Amino acid sequence: MDLALWTPLAVPVVLAVLSLTGGARPLGRLGPVASSAAVLLSGLLLVVAVLDGKVPSLGGGVLRADALSAYMLTVVGAVGLVSTWGGLGHATAAPGRFVGSYDALISVFLAAMSLAVLADNIGLMWAAVEATTITTAFLVGHHRTRSSLEAAWKYVILGSVGVAIALLGIVLIYAASRGTGEPTLSWLVLSHTDLPLDPALIRAGGALAVLGFATKAGLAPMHSWLPDAHSQAPAPVSGLMSGVLLAVALYAILRIQTITDAVIGPDFLRVMLSVGGLLSLFVAAALLIRQRDFKRMLAYSSIEHMGMMAVGAAIGPAALPAVLLYVLGHGLTKATLFVVSGRILEVEGTPRIDDVRALLVRRPGLAVPWLIAMAALVGFPPFSIFFSEVGIIVAGFGTGMGVVVGVALVLLLVIFAALTRLTVAMTIGAPAGVDADPGATPGSVRVAPDRSAHGPRLPLILALGTTAVVAFIAEPVGTLLARAAAVLGGAQ
Repeated sequence: MDLALWTPLAVPVVLAVLSLTGGARPLGRLGPVASSAAVLLSGLLLVVAVLDGKVPSLGGGVLRADALSAYMLTVVGAVGLVSTWGGLGHATAAPGRFVGSYDALISVFLAAMSLAVLADNIGLMWAAVEATTITTAFLVGHHRTRSSLEAAWKYVILGSVGVAIALLGIVLIYAASRGTGEPTLSWLVLSHTDLPLDPALIRAGGALAVLGFATKAGLAPMHSWLPDAHSQAPAPVSGLMSGVLLAVALYAILRIQTITDAVIGPDFLRVMLSVGGLLSLFVAAALLIRQRDFKRMLAYSSIEHMGMMAVGAAIGPAALPAVLLYVLGHGLTKATLFVVSGRILEVEGTPRIDDVRALLVRRPGLAVPWLIAMAALVGFPPFSIFFSEVGIIVAGFGTGMGVVVGVALVLLLVIFAALTRLTVAMTIGAPAGVDADPGATPGSVRVAPDRSAHGPRLPLILALGTTAVVAFIAEPVGTLLARAAAVLGGAQ
């Protein structure tokens, strides 16, 4: 299993170098797709190992794959594959620009995400998350327009503040471990309930670390970078940021929460995560009602879903399997939507919802996957987001947090109505004008619908198909989710 731990780190780095040297040649352009495939394959191999009762480790335990790490690595690879494969042919580079840098940055980003979920050391995990800030900042500003550069600077400033706060929290957690006689940042060691960790330092360190990582997760009120960054980045990058960057930041929060719960109990972070989750849902609901940009619409939807996941994390062990299923369903769905949004933007020439009408009549090749993915996003069955949200709500009522999940449910209904209205406005109805059919006789005009998908269809089909069936697979998916949740509950 050593190879499965090294592969998601080494292969993307090697492919990044090849992308820089290969430039726009086909082999160089396939670098991000190959990197994603390597990460996904490694994740699946590690999943098989942990289901067999093994816990692969490397470097004296610095790299370690328990059930949660293996699951998250698989999510990173799957979402990465949908975003990069679906994004082939996307106009990512302006003429005269060295396009290999774009592909190289995506591969490095995937390696950093892989390191974040495989590192047992929470300091190394922080460093990996910080590395994603550097790579994605260049990707957000890739188009070099005034808006994209402004979004990149905003992201760098707020993201750096967030990770700096998280670093201070991790330093305090390390200081709390000095009383054990062997100071450590190993999550495995710190999560043991019998260690004499200083409760005051753990309380302060945990709060700061969660606050810092919540900035990267896009939770309100630290969310303001997210709509600008997601709307200005190339569509495949937006899919990666929404699908895995936010999820890995949530993963870091869950790891820190396990340490604090073991030392000071769950009530402290429960309040903090509940407030952040509900505030995120409120912000998303308020801003989606009158949204005019479909990429920003998807960005605010990310804030909504991260808020709901935060509520699930606040509920605790009863909701954790649903939260983890949520991570996969949201990642695949949002990657699909951002890829399709990029295609719509290229053919329509505008991100304004008011200027995109009757897609189902004019461009069914784009409207159909958009409608299916939006149905998954707003929580229609049989897609996994529906079962995740139901699982979180049921767990909340069952654990005495009925008021919190009741408020969340009301806000979800508002968001559902807003997203449905915007989706219908873009896709349903008669077009204001029609395209002239080149084969029509003089004086006649016929509708010539564009049935092209404007890019690969298969990754979108696989992503949406997975979200439609994964909630029904008890073995091995249900077993893996249960074991990953047990890891956060203190089991190894």
